[in-house]
This record gives sequence, C-alpha cells and structure tokens, in this order.
Amino acid sequence: MKGITDRDVESPIAAVELERSAGETIVLHGVIQRIRRLGWGAFIILRRHDGLLQCVMGAEGNESVLDRLVVEQAVEVTGTVKNARIKDSSIHPRTVELQLDSVRVLNSPAEQSPVDMTKKVLDLHIDTNLDLRPLSLRHPVERARLKVAETLASAFRDSLSGMGFTEIHTPKICSAGAEGGANIFRVKYFDREAFLAQSPQFYKQMGVGIFERVFEIGPVFRAEPHQTSRHINEYTSLDLEMGFINGFHDVMAVEISVLRKCLSALREINGYELEMLEAVLPEIPESIPAITLAEAHRIFLDMTGEDCTGEPDLSPEEEKVLCARSMEEWGSEFLFVTHFPTEKRPFYTMDDPEEPGTTLSFDLLLRGLEVTTGGQRIHDWQAQVDKMRAFGLDPDSFQGYLQAHKYGLPPHGGLAIGLERLTARILDVENIRLTTMFPRDVKRLTP
Repeated sequence: MKGITDRDVESPIAAVELERSAGETIVLHGVIQRIRRLGWGAFIILRRHDGLLQCVMGAEGNESVLDRLVVEQAVEVTGTVKNARIKDSSIHPRTVELQLDSVRVLNSPAEQSPVDMTKKVLDLHIDTNLDLRPLSLRHPVERARLKVAETLASAFRDSLSGMGFTEIHTPKICSAGAEGGANIFRVKYFDREAFLAQSPQFYKQMGVGIFERVFEIGPVFRAEPHQTSRHINEYTSLDLEMGFINGFHDVMAVEISVLRKCLSALREINGYELEMLEAVLPEIPESIPAITLAEAHRIFLDMTGEDCTGEPDLSPEEEKVLCARSMEEWGSEFLFVTHFPTEKRPFYTMDDPEEPGTTLSFDLLLRGLEVTTGGQRIHDWQAQVDKMRAFGLDPDSFQGYLQAHKYGLPPHGGLAIGLERLTARILDVENIRLTTMFPRDVKRLTP
C-alpha cells in the first residue's frame, strides 16, 4: 500500500516572491501567452496564476527549443531571475524577468487559438467573446475583471465576519419564489413543481432568528426575458440580513462600512489589475447622501424637464442623471434612494408608518446604475400575513417561511448586491456580461 501525505504540497511561486528572488535559479510552470521572436532569441510571456511573467531565451544552442514553442503550450521552465524594467502593464511583476536555461513542454494545443492574445484589449464582438469564453478569459484584461470580482466577494465576506455575521448556505431549489411574480424558473422536482431561487430572502430572515446576523454569497436566478447590458438571468448575489436594527438606516450604514472595506481591499490587492484596466476606483465620502424616490423624481424634473412623478421606480435615465447630480452637488458617486412605493417592493418589506403607501426600503446607485436593493423587513407574524393577503398571496403556501415570524423575530433588515453589476460599475464596464465568467441570458446557455 502507498500512503499519501500532504508534506509535498507546494503553492506556485507568487509574483511578489519573484521580485525578491533576483539572482536565484528557479523552476516554475505556466502557459505560453505570446512569443516575440527576434534575431538573438525570443521573449516568451507565460500566463501564470497571478499574472504574466516575461521570460527571455537566447537563440544560440536553443534553436530547436524555440522552433517548437507555440502559444497555449503548457510548459515547465528553469531559469535565473534577473532585474528588469518592463513597461507593459499586463506583465506582473514588471521589475524582474526570467532568463531561461531550459523549457520542458508538458502539453501542446491540438489547434491554433482563434483568439489573438497579443493585443492590449481583445478586439472581439461581445458575442464572439462569449462564444469563445474558455479562450477569451485567458486574455489578461478579461482575467483581471474576474480577479477584481474575487476580491470584492472576499472583502464582503471578511468585513461581515468581522462584524459578527455568520455565513450561511441556503437552498437554490425552493417551493416558492421569494419575489413572487412570473419571473421565476420552474423545474420538475421528482413528482412536483419547484423553483430556482430568486433570492435567499426567506432563509436569510430565518437565519436572523438563529444567528442574529447572517450573510451569503451565492447564485440567484431571475427568469426575466429582457436583453440589456445591465441584466443577466443568473448572477452572484452578495446578501446580508441583520437583527435588532433601529431602522433601515442601520442596514445602509453597514453597507457603507462593507463597501469601504471592499474598495480598500482592491487598492491593497489588485493594483496590477486596476492599472492594466486603467480603472479609477470610486471614493466613498464620509456620508453617502440619501434622498426619497419623490425627491429623486423632482430633481430629475428640474434637471431635464421630464416629469416622472408618480412612477414606482427609477428609469435608467433617471439613475444616470441622479448620479451626476450627486457628484456635482454632494461630491459622491454613490447615492441612496429611499421610500419606494408599497406595490413596487416585495411583500416582506415594511411600510413606513409615517408615510403610508411607501416602504422603509432603499436602492444604492453608483455611477448611473442601481447596485443594491435593501430595506427593513416585516417581523410581526400578523402584519406579514395581512400583507401577503393584500398582495393576493395565500399564507398557507408560505408556512415554512412564516414559522420564523410565528415563533418570534427581532426587528431586522438586509440587502442584496449584484456582484457582477458592482464589479462593472467599479471598473466602468458597460456590459455586465464582461464581468461574468460564463453569463446566462435569454439566448445564452453555453459555454
């Protein structure tokens, strides 16, 4: 019998370690991203786990080696780390390069890649980009967007864990939709009908009764048939729910703290990606301005002459105009809009007792787009049953959910942030499909 141990587990050499290794001979692996052959030899750019590494190999004595190298080969290389000054922002690190002694080919592609990895930005139509996603994501710019999303999710998790939140994992196959309506995917579940989760909302609220403060990072599904640059049908939701709040402003305050930590993490971790993407991170002021929906409509009317008074939501154009006004008047790229009408918000949203017909709810806008929806929830059992009936819903269909209310819940509220949309706004990417690894929309189910 052969025993397996973890004594030989090694992590790949990180870019920061390479910067400290000048003069050392090392062995590492990677994939050939591009090759630039010259009379004296070649520059070989390797794609590694944390960036692109520039390698140099002289032609003398290595002619046969260089002749057989092609893009997308997996290789193991041995060489000496040398100090360098590299201007290409896609290279990481740019202070050293690897002078190669040998290259061992581990695998070669069966066909030449149809994607030109030598360009600074992929010159592909978005449909082609998405059709070739397993390849297009190998480009450093495409990869960088996903690394930014990774940091945002990680910082969301770390910041909430530091504030006493417990991470939970909720079902994605459910007996009822959290948001209601027709925009829900139906699936056959053995001998009955079930639904893909539109939100972890019900389970978050149940979690408040268990842990007081909970969060989740996971997929949600919306069967909305639109084709826009701001919507996809499966996305990653950053959700939190917290108990013992004094009002929905407590939830907004937590979001400000979380976003501050997220942006700080990006500055600390993703300097390479942000520079390559030429991204300018938004600044969070000491306080984020908050206006009601009615005030938002009045501002839009004053600025454009277009009257949206009485509309239950913000139009895309309003979101853009309001963000411009927020930056101009309050110096904030972020803007809270509150008090959406009762009929526009889900049945679990608490109405404002001082402003009948409106809810204790909010959206957070960033750079012309809503990135967060949240608010205070109904915690009283009878009040929740009554509002379900007012919405034309049968409380008997929500008995599992209503157990939490029947047996007592503290005042609570929460929010949800779309990870792909937040990433797109931070990076000023117009189409959230480009901040999604493998997007799903009305027409796209592959790859």
